Amino acid sequence: MMLLEMFIFLLTYFVNMSVVIGVRVPERLKRELERLGIDVSTEVRRFLEKRVREEKARAALKALEEVHRSIGRIPGDHAAGIIREMREG
Repeated sequence: MMLLEMFIFLLTYFVNMSVVIGVRVPERLKRELERLGIDVSTEVRRFLEKRVREEKARAALKALEEVHRSIGRIPGDHAAGIIREMREG
């Protein structure tokens, strides 16, 4: 195997690494999931990815609110002056 091919293989391998998370569910639920043909791995992965996105958005919103609070309000005449200055460029 050429050096470049080996590098690409290793890069692909390590970028796509995953870990196993075990979850205990009632046996009845497992049987229902199987009966309905639900791919548990896919469903759990999608759910966790969605939760991570939601938490990141929540954290970003909180940070934005803190910045907004620290800045306070800009007086109307000052804001108008800034806009006028930008328009006249």
